Amino acid sequence: MSKLKIGTRGSKLALTQCGWVQRQIVAAMGFDPAQADDIAPLTIITTQGDRIQDRRLIEAGGKQLFTKEIEDALLRGDIDVAVHSLKDMPAVEIPGLSLCAIPVREDPRDAFISLKYARVEDMPAGAKLGTASLRRQAQMLSVRPDLDIVMLRGNVDTRLAKLAADECDAMLLAAAGLNRMGLSQHIRSYIDTDIHASAPGQGALAVQCRTEDLGADWMRKLHHEPTFLAVQAERGALEALEASCRTAVGAYAKIDGDILSLFVEALSADGRTRWQRRETLAHPNALSARNLGLRLGVEIKVEAGPDLIQIGG
Repeated sequence: MSKLKIGTRGSKLALTQCGWVQRQIVAAMGFDPAQADDIAPLTIITTQGDRIQDRRLIEAGGKQLFTKEIEDALLRGDIDVAVHSLKDMPAVEIPGLSLCAIPVREDPRDAFISLKYARVEDMPAGAKLGTASLRRQAQMLSVRPDLDIVMLRGNVDTRLAKLAADECDAMLLAAAGLNRMGLSQHIRSYIDTDIHASAPGQGALAVQCRTEDLGADWMRKLHHEPTFLAVQAERGALEALEASCRTAVGAYAKIDGDILSLFVEALSADGRTRWQRRETLAHPNALSARNLGLRLGVEIKVEAGPDLIQIGG
């Protein structure tokens, strides 16, 4: 049997996430996960986003900096599938490539981390909050305009080291990554997704393949339909709002029984203006979930007008 080559970024978090998916794929193929490296070996690909650590992604080209080199390798046939953090992926798919499986989602919330304070509300005026996300910046400034936002790039370990070195008083990171890396003990509290929507797709992983390779049995076994429906709604909003690292946009969907609830918001970079929509959908399917996200995103885009795009933050 030919090996299934899986492409991934080389950060500790990416390798942890991809290793989990790798074992799930091998099990779904009917093999012992202990044989994962033989059946589905990992190919590490360094992306432009990994190389740039000194500025916001907006200043260097946006989200595709985390995916382009991996997708190019997939199109060339150097790898057979790719594993991404879904929130790093632009809303519109690349011609010739498709998302073939969305595994079950981890915690979608943002986590508040600090050696000094338990919550954002506890921070004094002028305290330094670290983040490289324009969305997180805008959301926190909407409730705490007196905070000093510090641009913070780098992998999880690097950011935690910067916190320990007192470069900031607190930071926000995705709870999912901390959980996957066994670092959840650093989490002091969580940002409520009903008040501040997380990034579209946050906590979810995406398995991508060449469109011609769709339909393998392992893809069906790995796929988690409730997660897929939720992120379809969120990514519909992402597409409508043309959201990228240039925009402060959040979208969070959850499913309770047969009801999908979607919360979409966009903010000015300073957090002073927020545009929000909330709606529920009964008996969602892939198309209706995506269309709901598209519609709410379009409504916000029309209401916000040119104020939506915030170049540079």
